[in-house]
Amino acid sequence: MTLAAGQSALHPHSPQAQYITTLWWGMLIVASIVFLGAVALLVLSYVLRGREGVPVFGKREGFNLGMVVTFGIAIPLVVLVSLFVVANFVVLPQTDAPAASTTQMTVQVLGKQWFWEVRYPSNGAVTANEIHIPVRTRVNVIATTADVIHSFWVPELNRKIDMIPGRPNRVLLYADRPGRYRGQCAEYCGTQHAHMSFYVFAEAPARFRAWLAAQARPRRAPASPARRQGERVFLSNQCESCHTMRGTPARGNVGPDLTHVGGRTTLASLTIPNTPRELAAWLTNPQRVKPGNRMPTLPLTAADRQALVAYLESLK
Repeated sequence: MTLAAGQSALHPHSPQAQYITTLWWGMLIVASIVFLGAVALLVLSYVLRGREGVPVFGKREGFNLGMVVTFGIAIPLVVLVSLFVVANFVVLPQTDAPAASTTQMTVQVLGKQWFWEVRYPSNGAVTANEIHIPVRTRVNVIATTADVIHSFWVPELNRKIDMIPGRPNRVLLYADRPGRYRGQCAEYCGTQHAHMSFYVFAEAPARFRAWLAAQARPRRAPASPARRQGERVFLSNQCESCHTMRGTPARGNVGPDLTHVGGRTTLASLTIPNTPRELAAWLTNPQRVKPGNRMPTLPLTAADRQALVAYLESLK
């Protein structure tokens, strides 16, 4: 059964995310007890405002000082130190970057304004905005950035990590069941920060291996006149100067690799679904869909745009 998951840190689907969720609930419970205790003392002081002393304890000397020390210093100190110890010596080691010898594969993720480039160094496969991993497999993600600071975060699988220029960072990805897990850039990176999302697809190992092998192949040669015309349109316009299409002369690195773009579920970092209609709208006016992106408006005729859409959607 495939799980279509959302983006909540309170719905863990890995041991690492479970540690984070447990810590969150623990902090909420402790904070609630402290808050309710403070409210109870406020209510008690209001109800007994006309009486001297405190119930049971009466007017004992030093009682007020003891209350301040207990509730203002001792309890907060114990709570904060306990949470610090649990977070730093229990949760953090479990969610930290994996040791090289403990992972079976590596995935390289490069953040750009505003999409994610995904590379598999084991066979040279390149894709964008959709990371595929085998289920129940420890995956070492090496995250870098090509421009500004980004932050890589899949809430249901592990903690977030910053992507700082010139400093590669790492995080472990592990999914305990097949599913689709949504990720997000968690550091403001420009006008389209909110539209810089990605999916992690956790798949059965055999299905993942088949996908990975297909992604390493060059583009599928066009098999119909319309698709051949679409490839000519792609190579004769600005497309090839911005995008890579393995198996053709196109070697641009400004936008995503489009070698197998037809097999992706979304376009523009999850902004729109990958359908012929949405792709045509994107080619017609990309700034309307995602203002500020680097995709120019192409001067295409209706026939050329239709052929280009047919060609791109065939690239599975």
